[in-house]
Amino acid sequence: MRTFLLSIAITFSVFQVSIAQSKTESEVLQLSKDKWQWMADKNVDKLADLFDVKAKFVHMSGTWKTPEELEIIKSGSIWYKEAKVHDTAIEISGKTAIIWNRITLVAIVRGIDVSTEFTVTEVYQKQKKNWKMLALTFSSVRDTHQIKK
Repeated sequence: MRTFLLSIAITFSVFQVSIAQSKTESEVLQLSKDKWQWMADKNVDKLADLFDVKAKFVHMSGTWKTPEELEIIKSGSIWYKEAKVHDTAIEISGKTAIIWNRITLVAIVRGIDVSTEFTVTEVYQKQKKNWKMLALTFSSVRDTHQIKK
């Protein structure tokens, strides 16, 4: 009987952790999705709340920090018109979440229309009650690339 009750307790604990993990994953994945829309809308106020002040952004043409990324978005130097997300994976470890999105980015870069395949790596950290983005890296990939889950 004791073994049976212990088995039920362990199963229940694993189930609770699984639900909490799923809730956290859903929350961060929604934030990532919202971020793409805010970038398309050039909503730098929402993005400024999301991006950690020390966040780094790695693009094909360089690496910069939050103030430069926000200015690039605001000015339209890069206009992230649409991120078509094809595949996503997420890993949560403590207060850190890493998301990998395989996307087709439709953008205007310095006045030129482009459509580029990327795997985008996003790193988030739970700070107090909010998730903050610490890093966003665009990696150029073939369109046949798949994210390992």
